[in-house]
Amino acid sequence: MKIPKRIQPLVDDGLVDKVLRQLMSGKEATVYVVQCGEHIRCAKVYKEASKRSFKQAVLYNEGRKVRNGRRARAMEKGSKFGRKQQEDVWQHAEVEALYKLADAGVRVPQPHGCFGGVLLMDLITDEEGFAAPRLNDVSMSPEQAVEDHLDIMQHIVRMLTVGIVHGDLSEFNVLVDEWGPVIIDLPQAVDAAANNNAKSMLLRDVNNMTSYFSQFAPELEKTQYAKEIWALYEMGELTAETILTGKFIEDKTVTDVGDIMDEIEAARTEHEENQQRLIEFEV
Repeated sequence: MKIPKRIQPLVDDGLVDKVLRQLMSGKEATVYVVQCGEHIRCAKVYKEASKRSFKQAVLYNEGRKVRNGRRARAMEKGSKFGRKQQEDVWQHAEVEALYKLADAGVRVPQPHGCFGGVLLMDLITDEEGFAAPRLNDVSMSPEQAVEDHLDIMQHIVRMLTVGIVHGDLSEFNVLVDEWGPVIIDLPQAVDAAANNNAKSMLLRDVNNMTSYFSQFAPELEKTQYAKEIWALYEMGELTAETILTGKFIEDKTVTDVGDIMDEIEAARTEHEENQQRLIEFEV
C-alpha cells in the first residue's frame, strides 16, 4: 500500500522497510502493520490534537512533569509552541508507560521507540500469526472469564505498584493472544501519586473489566476488587505479589460530631483555666 506521509521519514531512515496494511483507526491514532527487517510490527500514528476526539484530555495531563521550564510555560500559555510540546508529552507518555510496564511484568506490546509522532511496537498475534482480536470480540466459558478477569486484576496491580493507572481500560483496550490478555492504548496513562483523578480512574478501569467479564461469569458482579486494590495502595501494602480476594469491608463507623465538639470545648476550657492560673500565680 501507499506509504502514509507520517511514516515516510521512518522509511527514509531505515526504521521501516514496508507498510503492509492498515490495522485500525481510532479516536487518537491510526495503526499500521509494517515490516522492519525480519520483524512484523505495528506503527501507531498519532492524530493531531485538532483531529483527535479523546475527551477530557486535561484530566489525564494533570501531574505530568515537564523538565524544561520554557516548555512548561509555553504549555500553560497555550501558544503554538506550547501546543506542540503538549502533543509531544501526550505521545511520549505511552512509550514511557510501555517500557515501564513491560519491565514490571505487565503484558503490553514491547515498544521500539517513538519517532515524530509514530510509535513502533510489537504486533500482538493469535496462535495462527494473525493480528490478535480485541477482548470485546472474544467469547469464553465462565471458567475462562474468571481466569482472565483475575489475570487483568493482577496486571492492574502491577501497574499501580509502579505508579501507573491506565485511565481508559475497557474490553476495547485489551487484546487476547494465545497466552491471555494484553493491555494496549496507554497515551492517557496517569501518575497515581500526582493526578487527583487517579483513584476514580482506577475504580472505573477495574469496574469496566469486571462488568465485561460478568457477562460470562455473573458471580464476578459481587466482587470488590476496585476498592480492595485502592485501599491496599493507600495503606502502602500493595505489591506485585499481593494476592487479591475480591472482598472489601467498608468502614461504616459514623463519626459523632457532637462528641468531637465537646472534646474541643473541653480542651479550650482547660487551656483558659491554665492561663488564668498562670496570671493569678504571677500576681
